[in-house]
Amino acid sequence: MKIVGVIGLGKMGKPMACRLIQAGYTVIVHSRSPGPVEEVVALGAAGAPTPRDLASQADVIITSLPDSSAVELVFLGEKGIREGASQNSVLVDTSTIDPQTSRRIASVLLQQRVEMLDAPVSGGQAGAIAGTLSIMVGGPETAFKRVLPVLEQLGRTITHMGPSGTGQLTKLANQIIVAVNYVAIAEGLVLGAKAGLDPVKLIQALQGGLAQSRCLELKGERIIDGNYEPTGRLTLHIKDLRYALQTAHSLGVPLPITSMVHQYFEATRAAGRGDWDHSAVVTLFEDWAGVKIRQS
Repeated sequence: MKIVGVIGLGKMGKPMACRLIQAGYTVIVHSRSPGPVEEVVALGAAGAPTPRDLASQADVIITSLPDSSAVELVFLGEKGIREGASQNSVLVDTSTIDPQTSRRIASVLLQQRVEMLDAPVSGGQAGAIAGTLSIMVGGPETAFKRVLPVLEQLGRTITHMGPSGTGQLTKLANQIIVAVNYVAIAEGLVLGAKAGLDPVKLIQALQGGLAQSRCLELKGERIIDGNYEPTGRLTLHIKDLRYALQTAHSLGVPLPITSMVHQYFEATRAAGRGDWDHSAVVTLFEDWAGVKIRQS
């Protein structure tokens, strides 16, 4: 499997394509925006005009797209992957979409004996650049084993969760925990700021105890600096929480905290911060408390 196609060259897809080029794979790329395609082609990739053309040339096709409708269009739409993929292809969707859509697309593709893996990732743009992503995979184990060498160039923790859809279910659980964590961080840091605590010392103390978290480690300093340049956009996390709530409803699982956190994220978007980093939910709590988390 030496030819890998990558469709979607955003904050995650572009660094993944670059890592595969560096690892010695022949890489073909396609994206709606020509700029990222030109940048990756300059590094040694080839461009393809449509998903169909890309799929007809690649052994492994990796997609990194914003939502369920985009994935469905690229896989099953006109000039889509389905029209170009062969029985020897393995399709790997690293997007975060709802599990039901992922299963349905996999089922359609299986009718023409094309295997698809849902393989959403966690770790943000930094993880994609460093190749340290957590990759949560659902789908046929045979397909998983075939593409594992490719995935090992992209991630450090790669887990086959089970049949189609289980990768997406795992990612939704991840997104719930991350979102709730950001709100907890917001409340704790805003309380400290209002009381006059030094936020740098506060975060240092928290990271040494049970309150430590990867979210606080990665975003604590950025929050103090007021830096919400996105590594993961708030609007996309809202989409993920919506998928989680829809899935929970279909399973009869109450998610009261997630429902509340979803509203906090929506309120942050309504304040004009939808394209900020998902940690920007902190600013909503700053607004409510009339304080900024800054070092004096």
